[in-house]
Amino acid sequence: MKNRLFIAILMFSVSTFSQVGGERVFNFLNVTTSARQAALGGEVLTLYDDIDQPLWNPSTINKEMDNQASVSYIDFLADISYGSFSFAHLVNRRFGTLHAGITFVDYGKFIAADETGQETGTFKARDLAFSIGYSRQVFTSDFYVGANLKLISSSIENFTSSGVAADFGLTYFNDLKPYTFTAVIRNVGYQITAFDEVKESLPLEIAVGASYKLENVPLQWHVTIDNIQQWDVSVKNPSDSQTTIGGDTSNDKISFVANAFRHIVVGAEFFPDKGFNLRLGYNFRRARELKLTESRTFAGFTAGLGLKMGKLKLNYAFTKFHPASNTNTFTLNINLSKKTF
Repeated sequence: MKNRLFIAILMFSVSTFSQVGGERVFNFLNVTTSARQAALGGEVLTLYDDIDQPLWNPSTINKEMDNQASVSYIDFLADISYGSFSFAHLVNRRFGTLHAGITFVDYGKFIAADETGQETGTFKARDLAFSIGYSRQVFTSDFYVGANLKLISSSIENFTSSGVAADFGLTYFNDLKPYTFTAVIRNVGYQITAFDEVKESLPLEIAVGASYKLENVPLQWHVTIDNIQQWDVSVKNPSDSQTTIGGDTSNDKISFVANAFRHIVVGAEFFPDKGFNLRLGYNFRRARELKLTESRTFAGFTAGLGLKMGKLKLNYAFTKFHPASNTNTFTLNINLSKKTF
């Protein structure tokens, strides 16, 4: 049938995108579009002063985000374009703040062909998600609970799929304390319509995170333990294989400790309260599974910076995946409550 080969390849690449084991649909939901989050390792959950953070952790929605907007763009791998838009509005002091966000992916143009390999034209593919979130303080404590509701749409040529999902978060935050703790369950949902006849599961993820701001040093640490719902997240790296004289190839068994570290992402933010910030991050799983034995790839390392200029904040992140492939993330935050720049 027309286009089957290329569509099958594309559907496989989408299903394996940024997901443990590559067994889920709508995996674009687990790729951050925030430059600040990307610079800190890509999984940080405790950014209580960031308008983009509620897309991953709705319990961080707060009144200080009122009338803040954000636009993000990622020049991703293989000419794939990611982007997002976020906005928050304080309805009133009694009700609280609502957060809305849109995330999109443009996979570009693909060559269509029939079963014989004869080119028949081109087609496109894209993903889109709309979310709305809300958070409330738990009585008079320092705990906050929040939830996102997400409507999801995806299309590949003339094949389409839709779904609905929700995120739930719980955060401990006190602006007089140097630490923040959080727990998040993301992408709890259902595929309403499938690309074909078989419906797939959404990319469920359970994670916990913490941050600590040092008292006498302008430095804030972030740590995240991700994919708690699945202990074994390891994938053998072909670069670690050994070949015997007889030509047999084998990989060393991944140890308990090595798999445990694959759940950890760490980040550090220098001068977090100043007009200029520097950020570094390290993703252990990405580093281990994308490394090359004969070349330094620096996979797993991320870096970025932030600059505040009146009502504007510009954030940038550089992510290294492979010697031949890097990604750049740009985010512009605008505080619409400020009358002047």
